[in-house]
Parts: sequence; structure tokens; C-alpha cells
Amino acid sequence: MTDDSELKQLAGLKAPAPRAEARARALAAAMQAFDENSAAAPKGSAKQPRLTDRIRKIWRDTMQKKLIAAPALTALIALPIAGYTTFHLMRDQTFSFGGGQATDVPVVRQEATPGEPAKDKRADAESDGRTPLDQLQALPESAPKPAAPAIPAARKAELSRDIGGLAAPAPAEALASNMMADQSAAEPAPTDIVVQPEESRDRFAKFETNPVRDAATDPVSTFSIDVDTASYSFVRRSLKEGMLPQADSVRVEEMVNYFPYDWKGPGTAATPFNTTVSVMPTPWNDHTKLMHVAIKGYDIVPAEQPRANLVFLLDVSGSMNEPDKLPLLQSAFRLLVSKLRPDDTVSIVTYAGEAGTVLEPTRVSQRAKILSAIDTLTPGGSTAGEAGIREAYRLAEQSFVTGGVNRVMLATDGDFNVGQSDDDDLKRIVEEKRKSGVFLSVFGFGRGNLNDQMMQAIAQNGNGTAAYIDTLAEAEKVLVQDASATLFPIAKDVKIQVEFNPAAVAEYRLIGYETRALDREDFNNDRVDAGEIGSGHSVTAIYEITPKGSAARQIDDLRYGEASTDNGGVAHADEYAFVKIRYKLPGDDVSKLIATPVTKASEVASFDAADADRRFSVAVAAFGQKLRGTDQTASFGFDKIMEIAAASRGTDPYGYRAEFLSLVRLASALQGENR
Repeated sequence: MTDDSELKQLAGLKAPAPRAEARARALAAAMQAFDENSAAAPKGSAKQPRLTDRIRKIWRDTMQKKLIAAPALTALIALPIAGYTTFHLMRDQTFSFGGGQATDVPVVRQEATPGEPAKDKRADAESDGRTPLDQLQALPESAPKPAAPAIPAARKAELSRDIGGLAAPAPAEALASNMMADQSAAEPAPTDIVVQPEESRDRFAKFETNPVRDAATDPVSTFSIDVDTASYSFVRRSLKEGMLPQADSVRVEEMVNYFPYDWKGPGTAATPFNTTVSVMPTPWNDHTKLMHVAIKGYDIVPAEQPRANLVFLLDVSGSMNEPDKLPLLQSAFRLLVSKLRPDDTVSIVTYAGEAGTVLEPTRVSQRAKILSAIDTLTPGGSTAGEAGIREAYRLAEQSFVTGGVNRVMLATDGDFNVGQSDDDDLKRIVEEKRKSGVFLSVFGFGRGNLNDQMMQAIAQNGNGTAAYIDTLAEAEKVLVQDASATLFPIAKDVKIQVEFNPAAVAEYRLIGYETRALDREDFNNDRVDAGEIGSGHSVTAIYEITPKGSAARQIDDLRYGEASTDNGGVAHADEYAFVKIRYKLPGDDVSKLIATPVTKASEVASFDAADADRRFSVAVAAFGQKLRGTDQTASFGFDKIMEIAAASRGTDPYGYRAEFLSLVRLASALQGENR
């Protein structure tokens, strides 16, 4: 085949689709090769070459003989080697014969006699002397054909690296002949081998986005503070893995509160936090404004930090046997131990099928002993989370430090399945135990069976916080950089209540905090639990408000006037709203009140005139709403979010804001939006 015209003809031909008969022949040859190559070699025989070695040898010999003469042959020469490679991919898989049910070819292990190697034989395929091809050809026409098994992505990547994108060719004349024959009797191409995505069993509490409310009929908004950051970390992981996060995994306030902000804090510990409120134009709506509430907690200096009594409650069940679960957990808690002071106390409780104490209360001065206990943890068994929680609280109470920090630190994927595993039951246990003065922090690991719903429930009801650790860098942020905020509470049961002035505000909606909503009467009820604020914590709440007379109103006026008495004037008519915050000091049972009026003096002339931190927090809030599909940001593109975030990035010492910009780009690409 040396004529140029013939080569050009071949170059224009397409590789034929494989036929069912050809597939059967390839499978039979592969199975026969398996039987020949898997037999134990007698002593002194040469080592069997690896699959990749054979492929490279075939390719090298072929190239030396210069059998590749045209581009069309490059695709054709892949067929024989693909069949051989496919066998090696399929040897650990099961075949499906119709109905989607996996069916293994029965294999019988024949016991070895002295001096002879053991043999594998297929009970039904070889007992009558027929070859695998004979078996397949003997099937009736109505019998379902073997379905191609799914190939794990890791195995496909491994083979791709080994083969290097090359395939061993057959002689050019034979390939051309087969190509012509296959084209003359072409059949529809079978379905390609597809890697089935693993079904996710991640659990998130379902909630509806906050609606727009009428300030005339419903002027009061009440919610619990939230300093958790788990949602942002999970959203980040989803986007980096090429998936848009499910809507219920996006809690906008947790995304906003993930970032450190330079809000003005209190001067002394006597007032645990300071509140600053500002009003600015809304970047996604020309006819509304944003009321931005910034709270900064008192930052305890190291010399003032109280002693810490910590109990590490670590999940070592079988579901934690993944690289991003128990191994990452161990590395994360090693980082935390390095942050503690010598007179702090650490205990370790693990749970799998049952709970057990791995380390009795031990001073951090014995750091090597603590780290050794962490390093020896191994996964296995079911998940008796309830028993672990009870044992952890018992140890925390046993070593209770009066005036210090007493905290259980639960690290898990949340897959409880032994004992009380219902969310409400676990909430009741934690509510009962929080009366002892022991706080609770929850750290989620892994995905696929992450029970975020349960972790949020027990953290909220245990005077605690929740974080999600997907990388060692995140562990370093949560347990080292933010250790003071994570470990040392400065206030508990912190609630916010905002009363809007109907004379100035027609409508409002709270951005985020849907899972933290409280009834109006809960604000003054000290028996109602709420969130905690740790040392140096930054907390942000944002309302979108519609001024009186704005064209953006969505709710019609009442036919018979506002639901209020016309007394000739409204008190405090110059105020947009009145912000009240209730809190308890960590050891108190009676709350205190901080109140802040929101007046025209709080207003910023333009959005660009607001400081960088406020503009960046608004960009994050817009991003969270965009991921949730909130109506108000439907026409506000990722490009606008990127523009605001980039302009307000600031110094960004740890690169958190730069990473946020990359997440916006990823989300834009995944949603297919033109930037």
C-alpha cells in the first residue's frame, strides 16, 4: 500500500463502530489470555511482563517497522490493544445480563494437590469443554447481551498514564480489509462505557429563602446569631470538584461570615461586642437599599485566655475510612494540639460500634502522649454516636474547669447508625448536657454521606459552632488561625431583633439566617437558646430594604390604610430601624441588651463610597443568593459579583478573598454564563 492516492483514501475514512460479534470475539480472546497468563509459572520461568510493558513493546516494534502510514490508521490501530486493555479493566468488574442486575461469572477454587499450584476454573463455562466464545454464540437470540461494566475513574486515569495515548497497531492491510467489511455491514454503535457517578447521601436541612415582608404589618425581624462557616467550605469543595452545590447546602450568612472583617470592636471585655450599622444602595437593585449590621467580638489577648478543658470526640467508624476523613481528622487535631498551652487538658473519646475512652484527661505538657493517641486511631465498625456524645460529656464534666473553657469537639461525617440516631433525640441529649456549662463544637469531614443536617442541629442546641474541614488548609484556618474564636466564647444565646419604621421603610427581607429564625416573643425569653460568639468573631447581617415610596415595592398598600393608628405623627420618624441585641455572658443565665438606632446619619451616599470590607461582604452575599437561585439576584451576573469582589479585595493576607474570586469564576463557568 504505497500509492499516495490509496493512502489519501484511507486517511479520509472513519473508524467503524464495533459490532456485537466483534465485541464477543474480543471478550473471548481476552478471557482465554487470562487463563493462559494467570496460571502459576513453574520455578525458574521468566517473569510475566506487565500490561504496560507489553503495550510499549508492541508500539515500539510497530514504529520501527513504520506500519503507520496515514492519520486514519492512528484511530484504527487502537482496536486490538483496546480489547486487550479492556479485559484488564474488566477483570475486577461484574457483568450485567439484563435488568440492570449485576451477575458474577461463577468461579470455583480447585484445591491444590501437593507439588501443584492451585487453579481457578469457571464452573459453568469450562465444564463442558466449550470456549467462552462458544458459550456466547450458543445463547438464544432473545438472551440479553453482556453489558459493558463501568470503569472506575481512577483505573481509567492509571491506564491512560501507562499507555500514554498510544495503541498497538495491526498490519495496515488487515486493518483496511476489516474496515471495509465492518462499514459494509455496519450496525448501530453500542452505548459507550460510562463511569456512573457515586450516589451522594449528603443530608442538608431543607429551607425556603426569606420572603419580602411588609414593614407596616410585620415590622419586626428576630433571629439567632450564626458564626458557623461550614456552608462556605462545602460550597467551595463542590465547585472545585466541578459541581454546582445543591441549594440547601448554601446558607448565605455562613458564606458571608467565613471571612475576617475589620469591623470596629469593643474597647474592653466588659462589653463583649460592638455593633455598627450602615445603609447603602443595593448593587443589584437601583430602587432598594442595604442595611448592613456589623458585629465584632472582643478579642481576648493570649495572656487573658482561660484554661481549656477539651474532649476530642472522634468518629472512627467504617464510614470514616477515606483519605479526606479520618487521616485528615488526625492531621487537623494534631494542629490544634500544637496551639494549646501546657496547662490545658485534652481527653480523647472515640466511637464506632461502641464508644471508648482512648485518652483520659491529660495535660498538654504531655504533648507526645496526646499525639500518639491520635496517631494510633484506625477506622472500622458501625457508628454509635449517641454513646460517644454521652461519654465525651462525662469526661468534660469530670475535668470541669471553673471559669475556664469546657468544650466537646466532635469530628465526624455525621453518619450515626447505632443507638439514638434521630436528629431530635440527639438535640434533646445536647440540650440537657449544655446545662452543665460544657459547650459543643462540630467539625464535619468528607462527602457522600455527610450528615450536615444533624451536625447543624446539635451544634445549634449545644451552645456551639459548626465547621466543615475539606483540606488541611481549612483545618489550619479553623483550629489555628481562628483558634481563639473557635475555643473561647465571650457571649452565648446571642439574638438580634430589628424593628423597621413603616414611615421610612415599606418592605424588607433578611438575607440568610433562614435556619436561625426566632419568634418575636423569643427575643426576651432567656430560656430560648441562641448562638454563641467567640473571641474576636466577626458577624454580619444584611437586610435589603425598600424605602417608602420606592418603585421597587412588591406588596400593595392596604385598602383601608396601614395597620397602625394615625396619631398625628410617628415617633423617631427619622430612623430606618431600631436594632436590638440580647446576649448572656458565658457563665450567666440572665441576658443583657444592646440597642442601636439606624438613622440617616448611618447612610452612605453610594455603594462605591462604602468601605472595602462592607462591599466585599455584599459581594459574598450576592454570590450565595445567586447559588441558591434567589429571585432578587436573577439578573445580577457573576461578572458583576466578580467586579465588586475584585475592587474590594483589600490586603487579603491569607488569600481567602483571592480564592473567593476563583470560586465565582468556577460557578460562572458551570452555569454557562457569559462573563
